[in-house]
Amino acid sequence: MADGADKESQTEDPTEKRIQDTIEKGNLPVSREAPILASLLAAIGVVIFQARNNAAQLFSDLKVTFENPTQWSIGNGYDALGFLHTISLQTAHFVLPATGLFIVAGILASLLQNPPQINLERIRPKASNVSLTQGWGRLFGKRGFTEFAKSLFKFFGAMIIVGWILSKELPLLLATMFSDPQQLPETILGLAMRLLAAVSVATILLVAADLLFSRILWRRDLRMSKQEIKDEMKQAEGDPMVKARQRQIARERNKRRMMASVPKATVVIANPTHYAIALRYVREEGGAPLVVAKGVDAMALKIREIAETHDIPVVEDKLLARSMYDHVEVDQMIPPQFFKAVAEVIYYLHERPGTRLEIGVA
Repeated sequence: MADGADKESQTEDPTEKRIQDTIEKGNLPVSREAPILASLLAAIGVVIFQARNNAAQLFSDLKVTFENPTQWSIGNGYDALGFLHTISLQTAHFVLPATGLFIVAGILASLLQNPPQINLERIRPKASNVSLTQGWGRLFGKRGFTEFAKSLFKFFGAMIIVGWILSKELPLLLATMFSDPQQLPETILGLAMRLLAAVSVATILLVAADLLFSRILWRRDLRMSKQEIKDEMKQAEGDPMVKARQRQIARERNKRRMMASVPKATVVIANPTHYAIALRYVREEGGAPLVVAKGVDAMALKIREIAETHDIPVVEDKLLARSMYDHVEVDQMIPPQFFKAVAEVIYYLHERPGTRLEIGVA
């Protein structure tokens, strides 16, 4: 019941990530009928391009070999191996090209369905592959009955096609019994061609339907529930609670780092209680004043406290502190629009060290 409920809840189309993960695991839609069609087409190719000439050559070679047995002196095992070697070479000229064509056809049938990939997951031993329960479910489940129905369709379809062609060719077959025996191979080849061609046409239709059906089933099996989609989005974007915790940790680290940098500041520009910006300016280091820390409310008070502890001048300017807070970033130089105001503050501090400067305080 649980499995059925899960299947019923999987009403959403698969996401791109789900599809990509499935492909990477080697789970791809495959038609089992495509290799059969490839074998039939390879057989037709063998009949057209090889059977007539190569079969005649094989027949001629074997005829010469067996009609002159006196040419072979088989007195020991070595002589027998030599005889078998000759027979094998004569047969190989006919068998190897045909075998190679069938192999190429089988490989193409796989490559044309899906791009090749190396996936060790498919060959990794799994307990489910030897499980009697899951094996029984595969045999007698929906997929098993579908494959059984296709097998029945292929069997009866082939029987009907072969029976229909043989019934039409029956007069020719009967006439062949009374004709020249040398015409028999040609008659058999012609009949084989017609049978293969008819079965191939029917198989093409079957393969087209099976390719479409296998992909529909593949996408249906990849359907997801709404909860699975939410979980995937959460994994992709990160758990909100974890991300919030990470942001909190980052803020705490940044706060500790800024507090540790305040003693290096040259001056702190502050609103009396709400804003504070700690600046470092050393002429020998070059560049504009650098923002080493900034804070608001409690952090601003902490920055002022550390600055006063280390005898760092604190300049109170409401307008400048608030304006700078919105436009400066820690570990970056101040923007050009603040050069003049900050330069005046630093110049005044250099001219009158040890004084407390208050600007714009009501």
